[in-house]
Amino acid sequence: MDSILVGRTALVTGGGRGLGLAMAEAVARAGAKVALLDVRDEVHAAAEQLAGATGAEVVGVTADVTDEASVEAAFAQVADRFGVVDALVHAAGVADVTPAMDITPEKFRRVVDINLTGTFLVCRAFVRPLVAAGRTGSAVTIASMSGMRVNRPQDQAAYNASKAGAAQLTKSLAVEWLPLGVRLNSISPGYFASEQTLEVPRERPEQFAEWMAHTPAGRMGEPHELGPLAVYLLGEQSAYIVGQSIVIDGGYTAL
Repeated sequence: MDSILVGRTALVTGGGRGLGLAMAEAVARAGAKVALLDVRDEVHAAAEQLAGATGAEVVGVTADVTDEASVEAAFAQVADRFGVVDALVHAAGVADVTPAMDITPEKFRRVVDINLTGTFLVCRAFVRPLVAAGRTGSAVTIASMSGMRVNRPQDQAAYNASKAGAAQLTKSLAVEWLPLGVRLNSISPGYFASEQTLEVPRERPEQFAEWMAHTPAGRMGEPHELGPLAVYLLGEQSAYIVGQSIVIDGGYTAL
């Protein structure tokens, strides 16, 4: 895997921590120059640490994926530093477990704005410079198994709908933009060990037990297990995979 992405410039949204940072590490170890984009200022420290750990060229950029001007400025900043971005992992997103009877319109819109509209704005900001430069590229968005299953016991209608939309949006853009030389796919993870999900076995063991009862693998995924899949989908070895949402969920959606 160490040379799969040599010569590529990759941008990873949500790259300041968690699953985004884990995938960024895999992308860096595959040979790409990497920009971490996050709304949090901690992204700059994360970039320094990633560069030290991998030996790759890494930069941190702060931007809000719901703000078109902010996103486009971030891509331009990275292009000035590393060259036009030709590999994208869009992992920025937000979860919400407010019951549908209680969620406010403002909170619902925020989930959709980040998870769905943000996906559109980031993907378009990725594609426009590539087309202008006559270049090709590949992108991976992060959807969720929750876009395919109403996973219980948590109530998260806004999240489920936004992730279903993100997967279908990726599929639609993949078909529309493939003639332009840009290939898109999405990854739909199940329960992975992140800051948010690790709170569940500690604080809500009954909920965690229900999760595991419906996960044949009997465990959550580890962040490092997402990276190789993201790298594969960005690389030329997967050139015939277009507009797909690859599920990696320990068998949850197989039941």
